[in-house]
Amino acid sequence: MSPTNQNAKNLERIGRNINPGGWAVEVERPITTLLGSCVAVCLYDPKLRMAGMNHFLLPSRTKSSVDDTDVILAGDYSMEVLLNTMLNKGAAKNRLIAKAFGGGTIVTSILMAIGQRNAEFAKEWLEREEIPLVAQDFGGAWSRKVIFTPDGGDAFCRRLPISQPGVQAVVSAERDYEKSLESPAKTSTEKRIELF
Repeated sequence: MSPTNQNAKNLERIGRNINPGGWAVEVERPITTLLGSCVAVCLYDPKLRMAGMNHFLLPSRTKSSVDDTDVILAGDYSMEVLLNTMLNKGAAKNRLIAKAFGGGTIVTSILMAIGQRNAEFAKEWLEREEIPLVAQDFGGAWSRKVIFTPDGGDAFCRRLPISQPGVQAVVSAERDYEKSLESPAKTSTEKRIELF
């Protein structure tokens, strides 16, 4: 069931928005996000009416990375943080269900298939953790606006053309991040100082 335009706008207006690398757990407000090649996984505990959502850009952190930004944007980290936050707030793992969205191919120059890798990672992680994936919308050449409500665990997904102004910012950010991944890490030429 999809909400009316007015209802969706109201949910979005009162919702808690999360950005790439973010997550939220709510029992009162909807959670919203805008996705490109990123993926958002929504977890729901029906007994507590507790909703959780994350937003990650890469399936896993790079082994050579020591950058905190790479860590928070990585799916392996994001999934663990979301699950542990919900469990710490009283959710039971055996009650959780999942809905997942994103993994679009919105930047045609991306050769790394980030969106597809993100979607595969999300499905594999949920299967490994034995959390049923009851709804999904992955892939395609569009971005998505996702709204997830703790009142019933409903998820609303609106596909958006990449030509929309707000979506262009997502495309630009993902293109910049892709370029940073393709270029070799810069080595520092500065002298190191050893403290004792």
